[in-house]
Amino acid sequence: MKKLFRVFPIVLSVGLFGCSNSSTQENANATGTPVTENKDSFVSNLPDTAPTLKVAMTGDLPPFSFQDDYGNMQGTDVDSIRAIGEEQGFKVEFYKETWQDMFDSVESGKRDLAISGISYKDDRAVRYGLSTPYFFNPATIMYLEGKFDIKGLDDIKGLKTGTLAGSKEEDTLKQMGNSVELVSRSTAFLAYQDLIQGKTDVFLYDMPVLQYIIKGYPEHKVKIVPYEAADAPSAQQVVLMAKENTQLINTVNEGIAKLKEKGTFKEIEERWLGEAVPASASASADKSNSDTNTTQLN
Repeated sequence: MKKLFRVFPIVLSVGLFGCSNSSTQENANATGTPVTENKDSFVSNLPDTAPTLKVAMTGDLPPFSFQDDYGNMQGTDVDSIRAIGEEQGFKVEFYKETWQDMFDSVESGKRDLAISGISYKDDRAVRYGLSTPYFFNPATIMYLEGKFDIKGLDDIKGLKTGTLAGSKEEDTLKQMGNSVELVSRSTAFLAYQDLIQGKTDVFLYDMPVLQYIIKGYPEHKVKIVPYEAADAPSAQQVVLMAKENTQLINTVNEGIAKLKEKGTFKEIEERWLGEAVPASASASADKSNSDTNTTQLN
């Protein structure tokens, strides 16, 4: 069995990950051996005079945002906000923050926006400025193949159910009350590990995250069942900004509209996830493991 630590990245201390040009820097370790530090390879086409926005993201939630072995931010949301910025004339600097701090830092003005697998929720729309949707992010049920035959939420009643604390899926499970035994975890990795180890019966979370996980672990035969329709508001992924920052909200929305027309978000999705996994799809052994070789357990 492969060690599960390979899917998720090391959580480093909160810090800045800018959009600097590609470069290589030689350092020396304790033994005096030179160590190559790979810099972010992204190069902006914008002039040096372009404004730079401070972007908050968790940096520990593949495929949305995570760090490589050198601390560089990568993922679907990293590519998405860079593409929006290139389209609309602003550069970005990435700040790694916890899930809740990400929201607070935007509300306080410490950061300009947050993007890290954030789904639309009515209470968020009241409190924050949310962009138009740019990514389909349905809630999904994952379970071990052959253990159950689950078609939707009604079929998980009576089961021990894992999810990420603070997620929309946790809200749904809380609304189901005593009909499910809720096990909330601090990271998606821990919730997935609970499922594989038999500590929970099912795992509810965002479909792109589960797609990314099963892509790297085909030896664990699972089924995933999305239970949100494509037009469901909560299945839409958004950029989060301060409520009063209407200029930035309009700028981001304009960029999203342009990139949707160009098919850019679809290209980003396919680059990280490949072809979309259909409802009730089994994680088969032909899934590639190439995208997870450089990540670590958080």
